[in-house]
Amino acid sequence: SSIALNHLLPVTWEPNQGGTKRCQICSTTDEYKSVTVLFDQGMKGHYNKIIKIERIQNEHWFQQYIVHRDEFRKRLKADTEQRLYHGCPESAADSIINKCFNRSYGGVNGLVYGKGVYFSSKASYSNGFAVPNENGEKCMFIARVLIGLSAEGDSSMITPPPGYDTTTDGSHIFVTYHDAQAFAEYLITYK
Repeated sequence: SSIALNHLLPVTWEPNQGGTKRCQICSTTDEYKSVTVLFDQGMKGHYNKIIKIERIQNEHWFQQYIVHRDEFRKRLKADTEQRLYHGCPESAADSIINKCFNRSYGGVNGLVYGKGVYFSSKASYSNGFAVPNENGEKCMFIARVLIGLSAEGDSSMITPPPGYDTTTDGSHIFVTYHDAQAFAEYLITYK
């Protein structure tokens, strides 16, 4: 039941009546400051200002992600969760918020390391996929991603090799193939 799982929800979340909720975070909060620090680690000098930071709340997707994370931890005897970046056009950001990260929407920008959803540990790299809107504003997600065991990827892969969970460029790019393997935690709008 969802009541039993409620303790798993992040303490920062606001009450929600189900479905997806976009919560703009006040710039004076510790949460806003910590997200800004994460963003600045790879983006200093690559943007002028943050317009807004939104927390993405969807209990169903989050709980699916947590179940998946617990399975990974049990199987691998390690925590392979990372916060990674995903830059995209505004229309794709709206789709991700409403439908989660979905590999069937991937591929607009090439699938060099496999046919999945792409994330990077380098915000400046993900910035290259954040197409500005008519106001010059860009969108980037900070997502919680389960890396698991990662194999070198190539463009022919529609799933990771047997025994692996993700594919990679061997450096900073990670490709997921299961929808519950990543959770869109924050959306940053910047220019």
